[in-house]
Formats: sequence, structure tokens, C-alpha cells
Amino acid sequence: MYKHLLLPTDGSALAGKAIVKGLALAKAFNARVTLVSVVPEFRMVADESFAVPMSAQLKGRYEKEAIARAAGMLRKLQQKAAKSGVKADIVAVTGDLPYRQIIATARSRKCDLVVMASHGRRGLTGLLLGSETVKVLTHSKTPVLVVR
Repeated sequence: MYKHLLLPTDGSALAGKAIVKGLALAKAFNARVTLVSVVPEFRMVADESFAVPMSAQLKGRYEKEAIARAAGMLRKLQQKAAKSGVKADIVAVTGDLPYRQIIATARSRKCDLVVMASHGRRGLTGLLLGSETVKVLTHSKTPVLVVR
């Protein structure tokens, strides 16, 4: 039925549960997965008149380190997938709107199902469903399975 699942994660415990369910589903369908993590873009909190000469260097260093951390987390999940017999690719990207990156990754990787947690680290912002999950559900043309 499904051949390629996208499994987004923010590293939260609930996202971890969705990954476990997604890997089990992939194994049952003999499908492959793409694991994706979206790293927030670097933002300087300063007035325009406040000059920060090293902001470009800081941004570059932040994004490089954040992507490396995300990739490390994804590699561990990739190993977990391999142990359960599921082929997994990893994608770590930056973006201020994670739902857009998730949808873009699903489209560019030709995934036919997105399996994601009902909510992540955002706490009370999304009481029943997290805001990113709702946005993916609302805007994605790819079917989405929400794991609670």
C-alpha cells in the first residue's frame, strides 16, 4: 500500500512514539522511510540600529551546529530503523515554519504518507493537536497519519 513514509521529529518523547509507530508501519508495508528534523533559523533579537558585526558568522555557526545535532539524532533513528529491517534516509533542514519544510520534504522525496506526532515541544499552544501538526494536516496534499 504505502512505499515511502516521511517521519518528522523534533526530538520530543511524543515524536519518538510516532517514529516507533511509523517504523512498525513501514516494516509491515515493506516501505522505506525518510526521517526529517527541522531546525529553527537563527534570529538576532536586536533593533535595526543595533549593529552586530559578527551576526553572519554567528548565524553560520549556529546553523552548522544545529544541523549537526539534528543529523546526529537522525542517524541514531536511522540505526534503529536498520535494526528493525527498514531502510531510512535522513534529512536535516533549517526553516522558521517547520510545517512547510515537512510538506516540501514529503513532496521532494515523493513520500506517500507522513506519520507524525499529535504535538511536540510546543506545550499548551496546541492542546489537542500541535500547531505544526495541524498545519501539515491542513496544507499537505500527502496523506497524514497522526500518532497520539
